[in-house]
Amino acid sequence: MPLRLVLDTNVWLDWLVFQDPGIAAIKTAVASGQAEIFIGPACAQELERALTYPLPKNPLDAATQAACLAECRRLARTNEGGGTKDETYPLPTCRDPDDQKFLELARDCSADFLVTKDRALLELARRKARPTPFRIVTPQQFADTLGAKPA
Repeated sequence: MPLRLVLDTNVWLDWLVFQDPGIAAIKTAVASGQAEIFIGPACAQELERALTYPLPKNPLDAATQAACLAECRRLARTNEGGGTKDETYPLPTCRDPDDQKFLELARDCSADFLVTKDRALLELARRKARPTPFRIVTPQQFADTLGAKPA
């Protein structure tokens, strides 16, 4: 059974826009069927907005934005919010309310990992105040879990 992943917006941007080698292990795991990615409507809307932000070197034109979103839809399974919502795992509250949707999606699609570069989400992983049914990890920590070599 493949690992179930939720990627935050920054990780998606690294994949779709920046071609960051630091996410090679995620790409390999998905391509080999070892992992599958889930995305929900709120997370997809945030990604769509982020793709319109002016980037430091090259802003993305409308065609490139559309291609990035199409690739996201090709790669990820959509969780429409009909997941388990298992209340035996009440989620910790992220200090950044905009990031709570990633925690909820990870819970609702029974994710194994929430892969993020977001400081507020990673802080929750360090605090362990309220355990989650999934691990919150950086792309490198996910690679380490798979036994992949650092990029």
